[in-house]
Amino acid sequence: MKRIGIIGGTTPESTCYYYRKYIEISREKFEKYVYPELIIYSINFKEFFQNPEGWEGRKKILINAAKALERAGAELIAFSANTPHIVFDDVQKEVNVPMVSIIDAVAEEVKRRGVKKVLLLGTKTTMTADFYINALREKGLEVVVPNDDEKEELNRIIFEELAFENLKSKDWIVNLIEKYAREEGIKGVILGCTELPLAIRQGDVSVEVFDSAEIHMRKLIELASQD
Repeated sequence: MKRIGIIGGTTPESTCYYYRKYIEISREKFEKYVYPELIIYSINFKEFFQNPEGWEGRKKILINAAKALERAGAELIAFSANTPHIVFDDVQKEVNVPMVSIIDAVAEEVKRRGVKKVLLLGTKTTMTADFYINALREKGLEVVVPNDDEKEELNRIIFEELAFENLKSKDWIVNLIEKYAREEGIKGVILGCTELPLAIRQGDVSVEVFDSAEIHMRKLIELASQD
């Protein structure tokens, strides 16, 4: 099997969730004691999040991490977060190892389940910038995002609560999803931030839940298993 390399630490909580899913999915797919080889490069989140150069500085950190994983023998590389995909193509150009996009994996799963109209939740950047929304729309999906006040509050919850595994605002997120199910007719919600699955699971709301972290890890293990 191919060796998987993950750029983690964005945040550590979501990276831990990725590793838990790696274990669960491996136990589901393979015989006892079989797990694909996995390397995690956990960056310093403060240096990333508060980088004075903005996305140019963050891109440099991600490129350095990707190159380190390549040197360590990774044969597939992925970010354990959605928002860094804003510079996905730029990082891919700097390494010779194929990178696996969480956006592509999520879009594929949404279409597989036959859902057409989705609510995209994530960081303010993910919900506001074009990179994620346009990629989903190019796959034929109808995408709804929260209003500006809701984006601000969700962003606060992600970085001030979920990043520290504080789930006190779970009901607020559930109510937000149900509002868009009633008012906009969404049939699914994309948890487009890998901290959100810490709070929301399938069955918590009346629509299909797309856990981007689990979907991404399933895709990575599927690709790692191919000859």
